[in-house]
Amino acid sequence: MKNFLVVGVGPHARRNHLPTLSAGRAAGLVGTVIGVDLPHAADEIAAFNAAADGPRLPVTFIAPFDAACRALPTVVRDTLDTLVREHAIDAVVVSTEPAFHMVYTHWALDRGLSVLLDKPLSVHVDCSVNPSRAAAILTDFDDVLGRYKAVRRARPEVLVAVQCQRRHHPAFLRMRELIAEIAEETNCPLTSVQSFHSDGQWRMPNELIDISYHSFDQGYGKCAHSGYHFFDIVPWLLRAGETPGKELDSVEVHANFSRPSDFLAQLDLDDYARLFPEFEAANPYTQTQLLTATESFGEVDAFVSMVYKSGGRTMTLGSINLVHNGFSQRGRFIPARANLYKGNGRVRHESHILQQGPFQAIHFHSLQTLGGEEENGDAYGIGSQGHIEVHVFRNSGFNSRWKKYETLDYDALTTTSASGLEEPTQSSSRRRATQEFLEYVNGLRNREEMSSELVDHRRGSTLMAGAYLSAAQQWVGGLSVAQLDFRPQADGAAPPSAERGRGSVPNLMGVSL
Repeated sequence: MKNFLVVGVGPHARRNHLPTLSAGRAAGLVGTVIGVDLPHAADEIAAFNAAADGPRLPVTFIAPFDAACRALPTVVRDTLDTLVREHAIDAVVVSTEPAFHMVYTHWALDRGLSVLLDKPLSVHVDCSVNPSRAAAILTDFDDVLGRYKAVRRARPEVLVAVQCQRRHHPAFLRMRELIAEIAEETNCPLTSVQSFHSDGQWRMPNELIDISYHSFDQGYGKCAHSGYHFFDIVPWLLRAGETPGKELDSVEVHANFSRPSDFLAQLDLDDYARLFPEFEAANPYTQTQLLTATESFGEVDAFVSMVYKSGGRTMTLGSINLVHNGFSQRGRFIPARANLYKGNGRVRHESHILQQGPFQAIHFHSLQTLGGEEENGDAYGIGSQGHIEVHVFRNSGFNSRWKKYETLDYDALTTTSASGLEEPTQSSSRRRATQEFLEYVNGLRNREEMSSELVDHRRGSTLMAGAYLSAAQQWVGGLSVAQLDFRPQADGAAPPSAERGRGSVPNLMGVSL
């Protein structure tokens, strides 16, 4: 059994990683699990331990340090080294604030430890207003990939996997198969992709300042919170439609952001006072104070358009539209729970519309109606089950063998595997992603079988960097479009996991950042 260190025991880790590690202990895959966090989280972690059914999680608290640090402070490094040595740690789960992901990953790699890394891989304070910090998101990826390759030459068993659960989701796996089928028969790539995600998280004006979890005060927001899932899954789907001579090698990215100052114009403090009788007594800030404090905050909503090219020709037009400020079921000024991560009326809506020239259209829709998973498990939505559906349209006039229309609903997308029932939900997919990592570090899965290894994430990092670079350039009066190399790896070597079912995708030269 392997021993694990969880760096960052926040709401995400407590909800997702720790239950899967606990199940792994029962299955004989996990031995010791210990945690590391900051002192301000002590009360929440104590409450979590008090409510836990199984063993308490031992947590060591470390002093906060600046996100700009490129290496762990000596005292933090020594503390972690001692934990690794005393507990014979084999692997590390990095689930911190995203700005600290890289520094912990570099530390773990230098110790020859495998890493399960939360998304996004990297983000920098003020990257939405500072172009050089936006560009660093991509150079961070290249730096950690170089470190990873160097470590693997001496320790070939070391793995870095990125927690991107949609790669494990039955609906997305089926959509990818459908795209590959049409590309095989017609040589037609995906020609347009429209993706949308809304958190349905209504933040009150004072919460823009007072709540630090998934906040905007570090100069980044929605794109770094949950946005990376979409910057990752869109290239993953695009790759299924790439064929020889039509490999995507460059991308142009244009982003439009709404920031807290815009959010406060959509509904100002006078509006909130009319909507909530208790607002004026409970809110400590004036409109001017809020506008001044949030001037350079990160994005609340982001609408990002892309032009994907091959050899200078446009292959695919796309958009990824990301919304914090969307339809919500929150109805009270004072939240039911201090933590807004889940619940408090938070409602998720997600859709993807994929066009493959005149041959195929795929519509994906996942909709909640209730206010968060924890209020009704995964049985939310329109009807008695999690509402998810995939509509598939094919040109039966061109090919009479094709079914012209098919609907895949919750039941149709639920499958069985050796590990049990594979439900088409985000929570189940997150468990599968962590389970896959546990199987690898226990020698039960090969590297080639991993769905989300680090080497396969340059394109997602490129799109995220491009969105922030476009926004930051506009902030300082520069160009609105970021032109980026979109090859899977900058050195031209196709990653081993870049498989689409009929051969790996070669790389072409593209434009550089």
